[in-house]
Amino acid sequence: MCAALCAGTAAWMSAGGDRAARRAGLVLAGAGASRPAPWWDWERGRRAVRRLRREWLCVPAALLLAVLGGSVLPLALGGFAVPLVGRRLRAAERKRARERRADKVIVLCGAIAGELRAGRQPGQALLTAGRATGALGGAEAAVLAAARFGGDVPAELRRAAREPGAAGLSGLAACWLVSVDGGAGLASGLDRLEAALRAERDQQEGLRAQLAGAWSTVVVLALLPVVGLALGWALGAEPLRVLLHTPVGAGCLLAGGLLEAAGVCWAARIVRAGERP
Repeated sequence: MCAALCAGTAAWMSAGGDRAARRAGLVLAGAGASRPAPWWDWERGRRAVRRLRREWLCVPAALLLAVLGGSVLPLALGGFAVPLVGRRLRAAERKRARERRADKVIVLCGAIAGELRAGRQPGQALLTAGRATGALGGAEAAVLAAARFGGDVPAELRRAAREPGAAGLSGLAACWLVSVDGGAGLASGLDRLEAALRAERDQQEGLRAQLAGAWSTVVVLALLPVVGLALGWALGAEPLRVLLHTPVGAGCLLAGGLLEAAGVCWAARIVRAGERP
């Protein structure tokens, strides 16, 4: 059988061997002429750095403290802090996403009112403004399908309003329902809704600006232990050695850490209570 395969291969090469050989030579020549791939791709490295979550920066800081203090305890605390910091960062990102979604809803109301004044029908105005603003989020397909094919647009808008930051869509649904059933002007209702949503957003931004000083106090409270350690290090007291290698220092570190966490959480809770509308 092997002899038959060898004979068939030889016959094929003899029939089209020149053409196959030229093709193989070109492929091999091109492969040999190509530049070798670099050992480091800068674009790939930048993408990897962007994908790296910011909470992992706790690990290098903990590693530095572990080297300076000659103990693995800071490294263990840094690994414990990674999920906590990540949770806090993700909560802040969700809050920013809600605010961006609320701004898009405001823009959507104004865009629909402008399309209506330009002479478009409500369904066409919702289709155009919904695609342009992106305020409908994951429910965009359902809402636009209802607007295009004569479905229950208010119900789809109320369903979309359940998503974070899209509460203003419930007002749009109410305006749409009143306009369809009662014949009221949809454009004027959307103008009033847009004004109300903008006023609410401005009120929240003003309140956030007034509480900026309180948040600065919370940050200073959180950084005070670091400043104390730096002062002790500058005076030659070796605070890391005392905290990490003596029983009294370990007890002070535990008690101070608990008191610091309790104080920061208490102050942050007070400030957050003032931010609530």
